[in-house]
This record gives sequence, C-alpha cells and structure tokens, in this order.
Amino acid sequence: MAIRLSACSSSSATFFAPSSFCHETETTLKRKNFGIWVCQNNSNFHENKRFELKASNVHPLKAVSLQAVGAPANSLATERVVNPVQEDCIPFLETVKEESTLSIVVVGASGDLARRKIFPALFALFNEDRLPENFTIFGYARSIMTDEELRNMISKTLTCRVDKRENCNEKMDAFLKRCFYQSGQYSSEEHFLELDNKLKGKETGRLSNRLFYLAIPPNMFVDVARCAKHRASSENGWTRVIVEKPFGRDTESSRELTRGLKQYLSEDQIFRIDHHLGEELVENLLVLRFSNLVFQPLWSRNYIRNVQLIFSEDFGAEGRGRYFDNYGIIRDIMQNHLLQILALFAMDTPVSLDAEDIRNEKVKVLRSVKPVQLEDVVIGQYKGDCDGNTSYPSYTDDMTVSNNSLTPTFAAATLFINNAQWDGVPFLMIAGKALHSKRTEIRVQFRHVPGNLYNHKSGTDLDNATNELVIRIQPDEAIYLKINNKVPGLGMRLDRSELNLLYKARYPREISDAYERLLIDAIEGERRLFIRSDELDAAWQVLTPLLKELEEKKVAPELYTYGSGGPVGVHYLAAQHNIRWGDFGYED
Repeated sequence: MAIRLSACSSSSATFFAPSSFCHETETTLKRKNFGIWVCQNNSNFHENKRFELKASNVHPLKAVSLQAVGAPANSLATERVVNPVQEDCIPFLETVKEESTLSIVVVGASGDLARRKIFPALFALFNEDRLPENFTIFGYARSIMTDEELRNMISKTLTCRVDKRENCNEKMDAFLKRCFYQSGQYSSEEHFLELDNKLKGKETGRLSNRLFYLAIPPNMFVDVARCAKHRASSENGWTRVIVEKPFGRDTESSRELTRGLKQYLSEDQIFRIDHHLGEELVENLLVLRFSNLVFQPLWSRNYIRNVQLIFSEDFGAEGRGRYFDNYGIIRDIMQNHLLQILALFAMDTPVSLDAEDIRNEKVKVLRSVKPVQLEDVVIGQYKGDCDGNTSYPSYTDDMTVSNNSLTPTFAAATLFINNAQWDGVPFLMIAGKALHSKRTEIRVQFRHVPGNLYNHKSGTDLDNATNELVIRIQPDEAIYLKINNKVPGLGMRLDRSELNLLYKARYPREISDAYERLLIDAIEGERRLFIRSDELDAAWQVLTPLLKELEEKKVAPELYTYGSGGPVGVHYLAAQHNIRWGDFGYED
C-alpha cells in the first residue's frame, strides 16, 4: 500500500507545513532495511504548496510517497539514500513491519491422539523448519500437570526419524522448550481466560495467530468453541479450529454439531480433519488423474468396469471398545475415509486447484451417489481364534463392549454414482478390523478388450487378463498397472505383469506423516484436504438410511475369524454385480 501526500486546497482535512518536507523536490519515500528511506528529487516541486494525506483501506502501511499535485508523474531525476532524521524527509511516517507469532493449542493434550500423533507431527514440522520462527505450543486438558511433566510425556513419543539428522536431539530440546501446559475444564470460560493470559505472555504484543486442535470427543466441541471464541481468540490475527472425526452419528446429529460450531465460528475457521486425506498417495490421486493424458480418457464408465476401495486392519478394537461400539465400522471408516477417497477419485475436473473449486466438485459427486441399500451390504463381526500358543480375542471379549453387541467390525457395500460419467459402474467399498493384513488401497479394474485376439491364450477366465490399476495408499506406498505380456521364448505364452512405481525404491526419503501435511495446511490456511459442511452433509445422506435400517431391524453381523479374510458373504455380494473380488483384491 502507498500513502500519497499531494498538494491540496484549503478545504483539505489534513495540512502540513511546507518546511516539514524536502524543498523544491517531489519526494517518494521507500522503505529500505527497516531504517533507511530513498528520497527521489524533482525540480518541479513548489515550496508553497500544502499537502493532503491519502491512503488506501489496506493495512499495514508499507510505503509512503509525497507528490505535489500537478507535478508531472514521471519527472523523477535522481535518487539518493538519506537517513530519516535529515530534514529532507519525514521521520514520523516511518513504519516497522509487524512480526507475527503462532500459538498452537492442543485441547485434550493428555489424550492418546495428542501423544501419538499431534505432538510428534508438530515436532517433525519443527525439525523440517516448517513452523514459523515465533511459535508456541500449549497443551490444554483437565489433567493437572506442570510444563515439565507435559514435556516428559511428549518426549516419550518424539522420534528423530526425519532424515536421521545428527542434531535431532538438540532440535528436540529446543522444541520442548516451546511447549507449555494449562489445565482447565473444557466448558469453563474462566479457565480459557487464564489460557489467554498465558498466550499473550508468550506473544509479547506481536500480531498473534492462534490454532486450536480439538483432540477431544465431539460432544465437547461446541463448549470449547464457545470458550475459545469468547476468551481466547486472537485480537489482531486469525483464529482457526481443527476438529477431529466423528462429525456426528448421522445426518441430523452432524447438522446439529455444525449449527453449534457456527454459533461461534465461521465456516472458514473450521477445519474438519480426516487424516487419511493427508496420505501421500491420496494427495497424488489428483496429480495422477489430471496431469497424465494417458489416464484422462480412460477415467469413466466407458473403460472402467468396477472400482474397489479397501481399508483393512490386522488388529481389532482392543483399547477402543467403548468408542468403537458407539460408532461401528461404517461410521468410523466408510462415512469419512472411504467416501472422501471415492469423491476424489470420481469427481470431475475442477476449474482450478483452489480449495473451493475442488470441494465443489467433491460435493457434486457425493450428491450423485445413491443412498446405499441393505441388499447391497454385508456386515460382519470378528470372533476369537487360537493359533498355537497365541489366542486372539473376539470383539465382545472387550470388557467395555456388551456381550450381545451387534456393532459391525466389518462392512462391504456396493455404491453407484448417478451421473453420465459413472452410471452403472459399481464402487465396492470394504472396511474391516482383525483381518489378515493391514492395507488401504484403490483398485481399478478395466473392461475386457473387445474382440481380443489373444483370448484363446488367456483361458476361460477372462478376469485373469483384465488390466488393473492399483493405488496402494499404505503401507508400502505404490502405484502399479497390471498388463498382459508375452513370456520370452519361441512359443506364444502370455503372462500378467506389473508396471510398478514403488515409492520407497523411487523416493528413498521417508514419507511424511499425514498429520504433518494437514497441520501445515491448517497453519497456512490451505483448505483443499479439509471437509466443508455441505460436503459432510452430502456424505452422511449416502449412509444414514442404511444405518437406521440396520439399527431398527437389529441386523446381526456375520461372524468371521480373527485374522481371516472376513465374512464369506462378501463374495456373494461381489457375484451379484458379476465382479471377481478375489481375496479382497489381495491375490497378489
């Protein structure tokens, strides 16, 4: 922004004595190194003119200029550097660039999520020099502890994994010195006022930006938003709030939560986090789709036969039984993680990479998904098993879970998108706990080659010759394409081979954790990977009718053995749509 001082009539609101300025010059003041001004001279300046201060409505001030009204606009002759205390210049108009500080408040700092994920992610960003120079981290929770006790708790989960740097221990000590603690109730404005006073003590009058991470149950979100709004918001910078899933249990409860938050926060202040959207391969999905010509014409019902979205964990709900029994696998994984990946996979080309343009396209896709029907779903619950001397518990062995619980730990569902691009293509989603492997991936099976000349070499099972694109999100991140290839030799024998991009082989540097990417995005105000309220509402409308029907009819889940491939019914579900699911796509 520029402040322009120009000659004016006696009716002007602001006057300065001519002796205050450079005589017989037109003076343009430019800021150099916070303390030196550049004065540019013009012989056409008239001493007897008065001046008017003109400024735009944008702040802070960055430059000032003096120009006599009527003087030629491009009559600058010479430029010389002078000290602002000289009488040729205006020292009282000097401005200093205001430094900013970032305060990160982890609400629920004593909880498992904060210890295992949030503090380690913040340290990794600090170790990578991605945090601002002036930052402070405050833990806030109901537990009583000192700053030193918080640091001891945090230090047990910090690792020097980033490039194995030799000075990591020094960085760790420096990071812990930036961490402080404030105990208080989540609904107490008085306690948040105490937090605010401590934050101001660290901010020391600078421009303050504040980020609140709510690592607490959703029933406390609105209370914390109220207290933060009234007592701990930044007075001269931005305030943002990250909220963790689950965002309600169905459409109505989600809308109620959104209404509660919006009493105290604007939509731009709310960052609904789904950490799977921060995975490297999920973010790479848009790059793969929109920067590679080879895939763009194939990405539709014309060439794609089905899409499989698979989320498999090789452990049960141990330690999370109370939480999990209240939500189940459909709410915990399908409604957010898998539907978000589906939206990114199936959305149309956005106008730009701007966050709102991308989220607009995701909303359009989610609104086009037909509500899931009960006949297109299989649910299951794992039971105990013994393997030699090792025994694995059943879901209901958890002391916090009822013995007659009907909560599914496994679900498979077929979804259809009702638009021109994807009409008739089944999207098969599977999510389960206590399965035989841990994996998250997208599998795209293409249609059979029409009039394939080599069908007789593929045998009677044409699925063995089907091209398939696999995007493995975790672990062992990879993108590979299955193609048909001739086996070297004199005969004509075909083989199914893979064009494989294995990330750890191609990119030896360790991949950042998803929380690191999402935290830095929230700090920078980048919203592409966060969920907007209308997007959340559209996702709930896909699954809420199914959830209500399951609960009203008390549908019993099919039992499957801990460490197996899940319930048998999933293969029948795949057969309904003439799709070979195999062993959940894990045949390789």
